[in-house]
Amino acid sequence: MPSLDSLNTLKPLKVGDKTYHYFSLTEAARQLGDLQRLPMSLKVLLENLLRWEDGATVTGDDLRAIAQWLGERRSDREIQYRPARVLMQDFTGVPAVVDLAAMRAAMAKAGGDPQRINPLSPVDLVIDHSVMVDRYGTPQAFAENVDIEMQRNGERYAFLRWGQSAFDNFRVVPPGTGICHQVNLEYLGRTVWTREADGRTYAFPDTLVGTDSHTTMINGLGVLGWGVGGIEAEAAMLGQPVSMLIPEVIGFKLTGKLREGITATDLVLTVTQMLRKKGVVGKFVEFYGDGLAELPLADRATIANMAPEYGATCGFFPVDQVTLDYLRLSGRPEATVQLVEQYCKAQGMWRLPGQEPSFSDTLALDMDDVEASLAGPKRPQDRVALGQVSQAFDHFIELQPKPLAKEVGRLESEGGGGVAVGNADQTGAVDYSHQGQTHTLRDGAVVIAAITSCTNTSNPSVMMAAGLVAKKALEKGLQRKPWVKSSLAPGSKVVTDYFKAAGLTPYLDQLGFDLVGYGCTTCIGNSGPLDEAIEKAIGSADLTVASVLSGNRNFEGRVHPLVKTNWLASPPLVVAYALAGSVRLDLTRDPLGSGKDGQPVYLRDIWPSQQEIAEAVAKVDTAMFHKEYAEVFAGDAQWQAIEVPQAATYVWQADSTYIQHPPFFDGIGGPPPQIANIHGARVLALLGDSVTTDHISPAGNIKTDSPAGRYLREQGVEPRDFNSYGSRRGNHEVMMRGTFANIRIRNEMLAGEEGGNTLHVPTGEKLSIYDAAMRYQQEGTPLLVIAGQEYGTGSSRDWAAKGTNLLGVKAVLAESFERIHRSNLVGMGVLPLQFKAGHNRKQLGLTGKEQIDVLGLDGAHIHPGMSLPLRITREDGQQEQIEVLCRIDTLNEVEYFKAGGILHYVLRQMIAS
Repeated sequence: MPSLDSLNTLKPLKVGDKTYHYFSLTEAARQLGDLQRLPMSLKVLLENLLRWEDGATVTGDDLRAIAQWLGERRSDREIQYRPARVLMQDFTGVPAVVDLAAMRAAMAKAGGDPQRINPLSPVDLVIDHSVMVDRYGTPQAFAENVDIEMQRNGERYAFLRWGQSAFDNFRVVPPGTGICHQVNLEYLGRTVWTREADGRTYAFPDTLVGTDSHTTMINGLGVLGWGVGGIEAEAAMLGQPVSMLIPEVIGFKLTGKLREGITATDLVLTVTQMLRKKGVVGKFVEFYGDGLAELPLADRATIANMAPEYGATCGFFPVDQVTLDYLRLSGRPEATVQLVEQYCKAQGMWRLPGQEPSFSDTLALDMDDVEASLAGPKRPQDRVALGQVSQAFDHFIELQPKPLAKEVGRLESEGGGGVAVGNADQTGAVDYSHQGQTHTLRDGAVVIAAITSCTNTSNPSVMMAAGLVAKKALEKGLQRKPWVKSSLAPGSKVVTDYFKAAGLTPYLDQLGFDLVGYGCTTCIGNSGPLDEAIEKAIGSADLTVASVLSGNRNFEGRVHPLVKTNWLASPPLVVAYALAGSVRLDLTRDPLGSGKDGQPVYLRDIWPSQQEIAEAVAKVDTAMFHKEYAEVFAGDAQWQAIEVPQAATYVWQADSTYIQHPPFFDGIGGPPPQIANIHGARVLALLGDSVTTDHISPAGNIKTDSPAGRYLREQGVEPRDFNSYGSRRGNHEVMMRGTFANIRIRNEMLAGEEGGNTLHVPTGEKLSIYDAAMRYQQEGTPLLVIAGQEYGTGSSRDWAAKGTNLLGVKAVLAESFERIHRSNLVGMGVLPLQFKAGHNRKQLGLTGKEQIDVLGLDGAHIHPGMSLPLRITREDGQQEQIEVLCRIDTLNEVEYFKAGGILHYVLRQMIAS
C-alpha cells in the first residue's frame, strides 16, 4: 500500500491464526477528533483515504475534511476515492473492452507497449444482458433461448473470450449463469477485502464501482458500491481515482416490521417514493434504526438495488449479525466471516442497537405502515396502492389522444397458424383468433407478466411467495389468461435449486412461468416478441396494454415498443396479474377468475401466509450456493468451444457488425485539442423533463426503417438477425445511428411528436436525428441539445454520452442533470451546461430554430462551477445573452475535458511516459 500514514494508524489484527494489517479509524480519531457518530458509509471513505494517502492525490487536509464533516454535515471538499474492484455486465462491458482494445491499438501505433494497457484493479464481467425471451411457456424454453443467444452473440462472446485471455485482472462469468448484481451478492462480494503487499496482508472494506446503475444492490451486504458510466469504470480499471465531493448523507430510519401479507417489494416501492420526494440525487442514503434487525439481508439488498430509482448514489446498510448470517448461508469461507466480524467491530463499522449516527438530514418509516403496492405506469417512483392500480391506469388512458376508429377488416390466416384480427372500435377492444380460439383484447390487458430482474429474484421470500401463489391458484382451478406472455428469469441458478427443493417448480411451469434464462430479460427490454396475433390486435386498435414485471425499471418504450404502460410489482403479484389478465381489475376486491367449482376466486384466497413463506424459505441451504458457484467461470460446452485468438492486440474484422474499431482515439499521438468557444451552434433536439438514458442511448429492438436498421441491411444483415441495440454496443456505427432514436422521445421542435426525428435548420426539413446530425457535420455546424429537469436519469449508459459525442453535439444545456450522465458527458468531452435559476427553455421561449454561442471558453482558465455567457440569436436576428453554469464539477474533470475525455487523459499520460 502506498500510504504515507501521516497519522500513524497502521495496526495489526489477529483473526484465528492469521495476522492482517489495517488502517485504524480508532487511531485516526486520536488526532482527527471523535469519529463515532460519523455515518458508516463515510467511515468507509475515510478508511479509503487513510490507505491511499500519498501527499498528492490524497492529503492530510482530505482526512481532516471528513472529520470536519460532522460539524456542518456537508462538505465542498473534493476527494479522490479508489474502489477495490470493478463489476461489469456485458452490455456495458463489451464497449469497455472495445475501448481497452482500441487503446492498445493506439498505444502500439504511438510506438508504446500495448500490454501496458491492463486493468490495475480486479474486474469481473458477468454476461447477463443478452438472453431474450424468444421462447416461453414450455419446458424447452431455457435451452432454446440459450441456443439462440449463443448464435446471435457469437462475435461478441468470442471478443470477450479474447479479452479474458489478453488482459490481466479480468474475469468473465459466462452466459446462462446469473445477473451480475445477484452473482455479486451471492458470490463475488466479501464485505471485507484483502490484498498482499509489502510482505503483509492488508484488510480493508470491500468497495467497488460498476457499469450498471444497480451495482448499489451490494450495499445491502455492507459493501460500498455504486454505478458509474463505462467510461469512468474504465478509468478506474486503469488506476484513475474516482473524483467526488464528500457527499451529504441522508439517514433513513426503519422501525417496526412488515405486516402479514406485505412483501419486501412493497417496502422498497414505498422507500423509493419517499426518497424521490425527499430529493437525494447525488447524496448517500444510509439506513439505520432498530427495524434493521427485522430486515433479512435479501430485503436489504432489494432496497439497496433501487438506489438509482430513488436517485441516490448509494443506499448503504451497515454490517451486523444479519450480514454474517447471510455470508455463511451463501457459502463464504468461515475465515472470511470471522474477518468481517472482527474487522468491522475494530473499526466501529458494526451496527449497534439504538445507534444514531449524525446525518445531513433524516426521514423515517414504520414498516408496519407499508401497504401492498405497484409502481407505474412509467416511472419507478410512482407508487400506486394495489387497490388503486385500475384508477391509475384509467387516469393515464384519459390523458392519451385516441385515434379515430380503424376499420381493419378480417385478416386471412397466415401459413395455417390461425392468426386473425377482427374490426377495431373506439371502445378499446378488438377480437382476435389464435390457433382456433377467439379472444377479446382490451385496453389494460396484461400482455407480459415477467418474474425478472436482480431486484426481486435475489430475494427468496418474494420468489417463494410467487411459487406458493401459483400452487394455490392451480389448486383452485385458475389459469393465466391466453394473451399473457409469462416468463421466469431468475438472477442465479440457486433460485432454480430452491424452487425445486420447495416443490414449487411444477406449479410455476403449469402457469407458463417456465424458466426462460438466467438474465435481466424483460427488465432491460429483452422481452422478445409477443405472439403475432397479439401484436396485430394491439396495433389494429392502438390499444393501451400493460406489462407487469418484478423489475426496477418501467420507463416508456423500455419493456416492449407496443406496451405503453408498465407496472413494477412483487413476483407473487406478477403471477396474480397473469391470472387476472388486466390491470383494470381491482385485485383487492375483484375476483381473479372462477375456480373449478364455478365460484369466484379472489387474491386473498391464494395469497400465502408469512408462516408458509418462511417454511419454504427454510429450504434454502448453503449446499445450493456451493453447487452453483463451484465453477462459476467455466461456462457450458458452447462457451468453452468458442475459439480464442491469442494476441496482445485485437485483430479487428472489417465485416463485423458487432465489434468495430471506434474512432475515439484517432490522432491521440498529437497535442490535445484546444478548448474554444462554440460559435453558431444549432439545436439538434429540444427536450422536456425526465429525459432518461433510455431515451438517449440506443436500447431495445432495432427498427427495420431506422438509420441503424438501414445500416445493418446495407451490411447484409436480415431484420430477423438484427438482435438488440444492447448486443451491438461494440459497434459505434450502429450505436451512433440509434442515439436519440427512441420511439417515445418527444422533440419539442416537432410539436412534441414521438420518435427520434428533428428539424434541420434553416431548411426546415424533417429528418431523423442521426441524418440531421450528419448533415450538420458536413456543413461544419456544431450542435447543442437543450432539455428540462433531470436530464439523463436511468441506467449508467456510456453510449448516451458516446453517441452524443459522435453526433457532433458540443454541449448539453439542461435545467438539471443525473449524476452519472453528467459525469459521462465530461468523460466524452461534451460540455454539460445548466440553466441558472429563473431561466429555462420555456421562459426563454426557445423553439430550437435559434443559433447559440457559448462564450468564455476561448483561452479561459476553466474551473469547476464557473459561469459562462451564452448568446441566443433568434430567427429574426434578435439577440439575448444569459449566464449558464458550467457543470464541470471537479478539478479532475477539468483535466479530463481539456484532454478530450477521461480515457484520452489516461492514454496521453501513458504515451507520454
